[in-house]
Amino acid sequence: MTRAPRAVTAPNAAILGVGAYRPARVLDNDELCQVLDAAGRAVVLRSGIRSRRRAAPSESLAAMAHAASAKALASAGFRPGEVDHIIVTTMSRPGGHPPVSSELAQRLPTRRATISDISAVCAGFTSALALARNAVVTEQARCVLVVGTERMLDIVDPRDRSTAALFGDGAGAMVVGPSRQLGIGPVSWRPEESERGLASRGEAWVSLRSQATNSWPYLRMDGTQVFRWAMSELPQIAQTALDLAEVKASELDAFIPHQANQRIVDGIARALNLPRRVAIARDLVEMGDTSAASIPMAMEELLASGKAPAGGLALLLGFGAGLAHAAQVVRLP
Repeated sequence: MTRAPRAVTAPNAAILGVGAYRPARVLDNDELCQVLDAAGRAVVLRSGIRSRRRAAPSESLAAMAHAASAKALASAGFRPGEVDHIIVTTMSRPGGHPPVSSELAQRLPTRRATISDISAVCAGFTSALALARNAVVTEQARCVLVVGTERMLDIVDPRDRSTAALFGDGAGAMVVGPSRQLGIGPVSWRPEESERGLASRGEAWVSLRSQATNSWPYLRMDGTQVFRWAMSELPQIAQTALDLAEVKASELDAFIPHQANQRIVDGIARALNLPRRVAIARDLVEMGDTSAASIPMAMEELLASGKAPAGGLALLLGFGAGLAHAAQVVRLP
């Protein structure tokens, strides 16, 4: 990809840099299976996940977001003070305010950036990327920092075999700015209103206000139904994103879906009839499902390992509770 000079004003936006942060603590399947029953161990084996990361107490959402952002800014050639807008997406923040983006702005530091947090769970990053694209295309910003950061250990019940094996912690970030060529395609997104309950918090926070004996509102998920929905709906969502970008599946260099589980990733790739040369993100094998952070972390891994080429075309596909989904074709930084 030919990176546009910063002085250029263009009605296009592109990803200019990417970064990731991976906590040091590794929880592998051998250790995890010691506390799961036989059914839980079966979930582990079916997921395709071999290990996942666990954040230390000091590795807060903002701390991990800062580490990933610093790498993304460095790869894009920007200083923190040049950031115009910060969009953070997370599903694992237990408090309501102040936003994670506010603390991230202080840590960078940057005084000029506007801030916002959004919540679209595992579709959060592709949704935030669409908002960043719009900000650049309409010339409201020239350097947008988009960050997904998750401490899933805070919301996953370690005794719940349907979720304990799947989720991990970490953060990923991208820098979005102006470009001479189309670098982020139109987004394909919509909610599936009839399926809202397949993945959700077990209970609303407000219900716990006067009931100190209530259990923690852990994440609950009907994995079987989510899988069936994903196989039924997501290939068409992905195809719509390709059509909007006027790109054929055969022209892709990489496919980077939300890292939910191996069967969903492989199933969508087969449905799209992707050529064997297309690099398919499989960061979930070592990192688990990192929700809103999974797509930038997976992109960073593909580029760092050389599995996907800089400047190549990639299809991003986010999906999660709601059920929400957002997909777009992008040019890799």
